[in-house]
Amino acid sequence: METYKQLFAITAQLIELVKEKSEQEDFIKEMEELFTQRQACLSLLSPPKTDSEKKMGQALMQQDQELKEALQQEKLTIQQELKQLKVKKSSNQKYVNPYQALQTDGMFYDKRK
Repeated sequence: METYKQLFAITAQLIELVKEKSEQEDFIKEMEELFTQRQACLSLLSPPKTDSEKKMGQALMQQDQELKEALQQEKLTIQQELKQLKVKKSSNQKYVNPYQALQTDGMFYDKRK
């Protein structure tokens, strides 16, 4: 039963961490630490034997689904930020050197005169 409670607490911390916005490096370090703790608890987990363990297992399943949704939302946010950064970089490059991306398909120059 203690493993279930510990796993429940760690998953709740993960959900809270994902929902609150913090600095990127701190966020990643805390996430890695909590995921390693959670993995250790999952490896110690045994099948539920009592009704209270079964109820805790159901609560853990709901909590896990909530964590997955929060992580998916965070992933989408990061993907959007990367896309915006790529567009900014591209437009900045075009501003610095506007003639770099000119295409000359279908043309050739004859060196002989």
